[in-house]
Amino acid sequence: MKVIPRAARVYIGCALLGAGACALPALHPGASTPWSTLALLAALYALCELPARCPLLGRALGGSVPMGTGSFFPVLLAAALLLPPAAAALASLPGSLLTRVDDPPAAPRRAWRTAATALALWAAARAAEALDASDALGRGPDTPDLPYVLLPAGAAALTFCLVLTALDGGIRATADGVHPRAAWRGLLGRALAPHIVHGLAGLMMAVLWRSTYGPVSALYVLLPMYISCWVFAQYHRERAAHQATIRALVQAVDIKDRYTRGHSERVGHASVLIARELGMPDDRLDVVRFAGILHDVGKLGVPTRVLRKDGPLTPEERRVIELHPEYGHEMVRGIGFLGEARDAILHHHERMDGTGYPYGLRGEEIPEFARVVAVADAFDAMTSTRSYSRARPVPTAVAELERCAGSHFDPRMVTALVQALDRHGWQPAVTADETPPPPDQVPPPRGPGTSRPTGPRERA
Repeated sequence: MKVIPRAARVYIGCALLGAGACALPALHPGASTPWSTLALLAALYALCELPARCPLLGRALGGSVPMGTGSFFPVLLAAALLLPPAAAALASLPGSLLTRVDDPPAAPRRAWRTAATALALWAAARAAEALDASDALGRGPDTPDLPYVLLPAGAAALTFCLVLTALDGGIRATADGVHPRAAWRGLLGRALAPHIVHGLAGLMMAVLWRSTYGPVSALYVLLPMYISCWVFAQYHRERAAHQATIRALVQAVDIKDRYTRGHSERVGHASVLIARELGMPDDRLDVVRFAGILHDVGKLGVPTRVLRKDGPLTPEERRVIELHPEYGHEMVRGIGFLGEARDAILHHHERMDGTGYPYGLRGEEIPEFARVVAVADAFDAMTSTRSYSRARPVPTAVAELERCAGSHFDPRMVTALVQALDRHGWQPAVTADETPPPPDQVPPPRGPGTSRPTGPRERA
């Protein structure tokens, strides 16, 4: 179970207090809270989120249920247009508490999502109220004030998106250790278009809700939303199939080369650390993780006796080993979702000075992902025990990478890894047939003002 950092716990606590302060006025005895509308919207949102939380119900619906929070935001945005701000914040609580949480710890994650959604919904309702959304929607036989009603609806959707994005960036910075400059990068761009679409659907619900047909008519808006959720679920199934393909290939490599068991996963993790420091967007982070995990898949084409040989390789055996990038590229060339990862698999043993293999590329000719994986691969190889070498201390491995920066490795990638280690530290995993490294081999995360210890300079 992941331990939540203290800063993240404080951040979540402040969000919960803020959400409580926003919703509290609705509970005041003198408040004119429309409890019937609030109860219906809260129950509707909770009912929409329930299938994702209940596996039995999800299977009864053919498994086509939303895979996370956000699928039914139109219900919440309709609440922002129909309810006072404090009441709107309350409308999100039951559904947010039922939101599906896949990763532990579930309780803090659910509490965070509940608080963030309530705060964003309160702010959206404030924006709609400031633009007289209630009057613009009309009531009963009165038609909505078109096109003016688009203004409060758009303002509510935009405010909801901005607040939720700002809060999510903060939790990334405090809980995941993402650098503040990168914590919010890309979040707004990915969220803006879906929230605008949800805002239009929420406006349709609110207009129908206020019409002579009543709240029941608003349910028809949920049908296309459910179809979109079904499509979203198919995407996640396809992604799960991709993950299963990756795991199968990695397990095959680990079984064949027992001395590097766990190496692929660690290289994938180190590659993501480097890519994050470089400010790569999340969609590229997934691909660079695939590249790191699968960089050695070509070893499936190398004779087992060569992979498991104790001691140095003969020149002929080394030539056989040096074919594994090409073997790996041939194995994965038909897997479309790997994208740039395929070039990384082929070129991760190229060197900046052109002395690498298989094609002797140099400098910027080497694909960016290949340069990332090359540093991650060398770092984990040096800090892990193999059949032919013992693990080096992390500071020694870092010093060696810095020494070879510019000749073997891209200096930008080396610098990014050093910064990531300063921020997160590194725990070398124990692979098969090795003993745990001594504690002094694992440096704790360091602050910006401390210096990095140096070690003996050895060739990787």
